[in-house]
Amino acid sequence: MTTHSLCSRNSCCPVVDIGESGVRIGEEGNSVALDRTEWDMLVKKIRSGEIK
Repeated sequence: MTTHSLCSRNSCCPVVDIGESGVRIGEEGNSVALDRTEWDMLVKKIRSGEIK
């Protein structure tokens, strides 16, 4: 699993955990799990500008 912090302080910040079966976005007690299909759709919509 690869983990990426979404803030510059690396504490009390949401993270993106990318694994074989999907992605988890959030922080302890407050996160969402996306399977690969859902993750790919999210990335596609962000890149196309549909989600800003």
